[in-house]
Amino acid sequence: MIYEKELSDKIIGCAFEVYNTLGNCYLEKVYENAMMVELSSHKIDAINQASLTVYYKDEIVGNYYADILVQDKIILELKVTSHLENIHKAQLLNYLQASKIKVGYLLNFGHLERLEFQRLVY
Repeated sequence: MIYEKELSDKIIGCAFEVYNTLGNCYLEKVYENAMMVELSSHKIDAINQASLTVYYKDEIVGNYYADILVQDKIILELKVTSHLENIHKAQLLNYLQASKIKVGYLLNFGHLERLEFQRLVY
């Protein structure tokens, strides 16, 4: 578990670096790309637009696409909005449930004064 905490701390550090460098005026895709660059610079393996398959009775019934999947352990869902809402939490919880991954972060780069983030556990 210590490793996952250290990984989480590094991810949040990367997100702060991206926010402090770019500010809050870009679209989600720009922040996604910047996060991929920042994670890579810290030698953290990540996949953007990671496909998450949803099953119903052993049949595939849908796919979600997580913004960033870090080391097959943590899902990052990026937003650019004035504040995070319950619908954003529900979206990330769906991703966690579909993937069987336990931890995810909502990262909101649209807040005027600071990076906003929330950790969710499924």
